[in-house]
Amino acid sequence: MKASEGKIGRVFILRLEDGDIIPDVIEKFAREKNIAVAQVIMVGGVGGGQVVVGPRRSDEIPPDPMLVPVDGAHELAGVGLIAPDAAGKPVLHVHAALGRAGKTTTGCLRPGVSTWTIGEVVIIEILGTGAVRLPDEKTGFELLQIT
Repeated sequence: MKASEGKIGRVFILRLEDGDIIPDVIEKFAREKNIAVAQVIMVGGVGGGQVVVGPRRSDEIPPDPMLVPVDGAHELAGVGLIAPDAAGKPVLHVHAALGRAGKTTTGCLRPGVSTWTIGEVVIIEILGTGAVRLPDEKTGFELLQIT
């Protein structure tokens, strides 16, 4: 395990609107506000897109992602972390539980899902951590590195 201590900076509350694409709209906001590292908490609804629900095979590296489509309006509860990539661009890694009709799908929203009616997001900026997302040759992911 590696760790870094930071301090809370600015706190933002966002209201996503119908059709906004997660994580695109949050990353755009982070760029506009010069947010490098932050915690993201979200609730609301999603209505389309797809989520990563795991690798097809756990022992396969690099992994072949399993994608599940989001068909129809779902409730959303998610949490994530913004950290810059090697070029300094903020990248959101967010996992969420999506519920509909008593069934839940949990996964990574990286491919993007669209907001259904409303999404509420809290962004808590974290200053002084030195966190960055760098390419990992083995997995093909951009993994969080603590400096």
